[in-house]
Amino acid sequence: MDHMEDSNQTGVVIHFHFRPFSRLPEVQMLTFVAFLIVHLVSVGGNVSILLVVWTCRSLHTPMYFFLASLAALETCCSSTIAPLTLASTLSAGRALVSLAGCGAQMFFIFLGSADCILLAVMAYDRFVAICHPLRYSLRMSWQRCARLALGSLVLGFILATQLTVLIFRLPFCGSKEISVFYCEVLPITRLACADTRVHEATLFVVSIAVLTLPFLLITLSYVFIAAAILKIRSAEGRLKAFATCSSHMTVVLLQYGGTSLIYLCPSSSYSPERGRVVSVVYTFITPMRNPLIYSMRNRELKHALERAVMRFLSS
Repeated sequence: MDHMEDSNQTGVVIHFHFRPFSRLPEVQMLTFVAFLIVHLVSVGGNVSILLVVWTCRSLHTPMYFFLASLAALETCCSSTIAPLTLASTLSAGRALVSLAGCGAQMFFIFLGSADCILLAVMAYDRFVAICHPLRYSLRMSWQRCARLALGSLVLGFILATQLTVLIFRLPFCGSKEISVFYCEVLPITRLACADTRVHEATLFVVSIAVLTLPFLLITLSYVFIAAAILKIRSAEGRLKAFATCSSHMTVVLLQYGGTSLIYLCPSSSYSPERGRVVSVVYTFITPMRNPLIYSMRNRELKHALERAVMRFLSS
């Protein structure tokens, strides 16, 4: 991204800064403390999932391997967004972000699109486990799981690189205020000194493709899963099969609901006030999603976390 400053041929060093949540020092400090606590909880929760899946042999299954991959991606992406937001909150928006720094942050935001692909892979894993249990070990070998996880990351990387270059080839005219808490695409494009309608339309079309295709695969997987569960004769068996999917279904609904609010709304309907609310949710609340949902709704992971905590306390 070193070429970004060169792409703005004015010779002016471009910086951005985030609009402060409030000008009152007391509100700034309370906001900073609240955001910091939520960020530490989300990072701690995702890292705990990684460590527990790594150390607990009973969790060495494809389902938890993909969950750990999702937790690692969430930790990486949120750790590139939250620190700048916290610094800006504490400095009342006076902290400056370079063009290259903003581009790097947007790259990791776009890299989060790999979440959607991973969720589709996890739905396929549940489809094979419930609809083809006798072939599960063959279809979901560790080699295939690794390829699926790596493929999700590579696709997200390619998409993030192309979209970041697309946005930051726009000319910017000087120091600019971003209306939200991170380098989000619509506020950035609106600061450009050029017509951005083509860029916004391209982003909208790409977002539809990135969100729609994995969601269609997830929906198709769950149609087959629901049909297979309904064929189970015992109520206990149906409940057990559904329980293995409930956490994933909840994560999918929250992921697609939040992402659609950001990327599938027409740019003409965008408002800074709504953008600021969505930015707080995306930066701090969304990364807490996986630890909270899976630790509360997944019995096996919940027990593994409890045992890990007890071992830590006893030592």
